[in-house]
Amino acid sequence: MVKQIVKDVLFLGQKSEPATRNDLQVGRDLQDTLSANRGRCVGMAANMIGVKKNIIIVNMGIIDVVMFNPVIVSKSGLYEAEEGCLSLNGVRKTNRYREIEVEYLDFSWKKQRLKLIDWPAQIAQHEIDHLSGKII
Repeated sequence: MVKQIVKDVLFLGQKSEPATRNDLQVGRDLQDTLSANRGRCVGMAANMIGVKKNIIIVNMGIIDVVMFNPVIVSKSGLYEAEEGCLSLNGVRKTNRYREIEVEYLDFSWKKQRLKLIDWPAQIAQHEIDHLSGKII
């Protein structure tokens, strides 16, 4: 189901809780909501649709990947970037890593490990920041 985008920085600034198997629908809602906002958005965190759970979605070009309880396990290549956010107006500077590895659970609740480089890595870092209440 397509959800409304949360713009309340007090809500967005709160830390999210671990996702459980009961939160699989939130992953599907993120898929629908990202699709509905495709022209102006490349990733989302669950708190952007009003759910304080550790769930993100990242556009990888031809597919969108939903990650439950994502954790960055390695990172390299620090650089400065400018980012916008569907929940905020304007762009802001932030630091990102060019390469990261993320561990997460998929829809089957199986652990996955994914190496991301450049743009997908930047998107994933932005969305993972949302989970800890960090807003660029």
